Amino acid sequence: MSSRESILPYSRQGSALAMDSSSAQEGELTHPILSNHRSSPAVQLPPGDAVSSELEEILSDTSLSFFRRQQKAVAIELYSLFRLAGPAIIVYLLNNVTSMSTQIFCGHLGNLQLAAASLGNNGVQLFAYGVMLGMGSAVETLCGQAYGAQQFEMLGIYLQRSTILLMATAIPLMFLYIFSKPLLLLIGQSKEIAAAASLFIYGLIPQIFAYAANFPIQKFLQAQSIVNPSAYIAAAMLVVHVIFSYVALYIWGWGLLGASLVLSFSWWAIVVAQFVYIVKSDRTKETWTGFSVQAFSGLWAFLKLSTASAVMLCLETWYFQILILIAGLLPNPEIALDSLAVCGTILGWVLMISIGFNAAASVRVSNELGAGHPKSAAFAVVVVTLSSFVVALICAIILLATRHVISYAFTEGEAVANAVSELTPLLAVSILLNGIQPVLSGVAVGCGWQAFVAYVNVGCYYVVGVPLGVLLAFKFNFGAKGIWSGLVGGMTMQTTILLWVTFRTDWYKEVDQARNRVNQWQHVKGEPLLNN
Repeated sequence: MSSRESILPYSRQGSALAMDSSSAQEGELTHPILSNHRSSPAVQLPPGDAVSSELEEILSDTSLSFFRRQQKAVAIELYSLFRLAGPAIIVYLLNNVTSMSTQIFCGHLGNLQLAAASLGNNGVQLFAYGVMLGMGSAVETLCGQAYGAQQFEMLGIYLQRSTILLMATAIPLMFLYIFSKPLLLLIGQSKEIAAAASLFIYGLIPQIFAYAANFPIQKFLQAQSIVNPSAYIAAAMLVVHVIFSYVALYIWGWGLLGASLVLSFSWWAIVVAQFVYIVKSDRTKETWTGFSVQAFSGLWAFLKLSTASAVMLCLETWYFQILILIAGLLPNPEIALDSLAVCGTILGWVLMISIGFNAAASVRVSNELGAGHPKSAAFAVVVVTLSSFVVALICAIILLATRHVISYAFTEGEAVANAVSELTPLLAVSILLNGIQPVLSGVAVGCGWQAFVAYVNVGCYYVVGVPLGVLLAFKFNFGAKGIWSGLVGGMTMQTTILLWVTFRTDWYKEVDQARNRVNQWQHVKGEPLLNN
């Protein structure tokens, strides 16, 4: 049977084909989702946004001219894309502002408190955030493909299983927070800053476990194209957080510990609000059927995919932190660090837009693959990549036009402003690359390529990017420009590889692999989903 023939009975029929267990690839998840003896009644679509076959039908309609097919397909895909990407961008921006507002409030308490909050937010907290968000990305792959395949009840199992694994991962991360003071002293921080920062970090311990619950919930909802509720909740909680932080710090006088405890409370409030929505909403009544002991089976196979997802993301987030540490070794480190910090902040804000497109790409690709729509998946990749690149191009043009004044939004120092102006062309190139690379990473998550991308990140960032930056900065005396050039070199190499792999992808084969991945999770009541 050809690849095209094999997906026909799979697309939009509401039944799953039982797989022979011998066809399961080694190291993959095992058992068919339906046994051979089980009947396959028509699946009732949930009241949410089920994956439509309209796009696939248009792309396959040879009675239309090529131009007319593309015209209609672009209109449909752009609607689906921005309905996902817009709220996702808002969620990530609001979550970022929530953490930043705590840092701003602490800054008004004094310079020591600002340094402590900055170390806590941008150091230890960012590390935990990357690990948890990365591990939570496994839910994007499995929930997205299961939703496209109309195996709706499996989404709740994946959500619970991911939450269990992330809660277990939060325990060793908690000890990193508990022993943060000696660790900060070990890397050269003063006793005063280490003591203040560790106090702030202690209050962030509950936040680790909030991350463990939040990211699986967030990905669970995104896989079903349910993104607006998360944006509304994030917006409401930002207002509550700002008010509560002001009262806690300036009226009750809770200090650094109080500031971080309020931040932890705000994250837990977001988790509770989202979970209440899942339990009460009609849009999730088919995908959330209650707690199940099945969530405790098959954890090892789920852990492997989650770990690959975490490694993929963490290797990217740690890359810039390593370059900042290298900048501290330059002859004039203050100017270099300040200029890199300004450029990094600008890049981080623009990256929030790309991360929104990343989430949209992951959902669109995984849904279409799960639904057995190879042409739609390929078309979604093209549209989301071009859309993200156009937005990044506009941002880069604006940045270049304001290169001589934009740094004054962060500092009044002329030396730093000049250094930022010199780095701006490289920053613009980085923004353009970030218009493509995160989207392709989202495609990788949608396809389940996390392990491959992790290897690519190791080679591009740590074998090429970091050594190149060190060589240019110290051997050829390019300073901060040399370090950032290494960043651009690593990103360019990574983006080129991901573009090439995506371009050569056989989407019919990806549909078959998505079907295999979904079908290998057995769904028979009373039986484990996976054999350990």
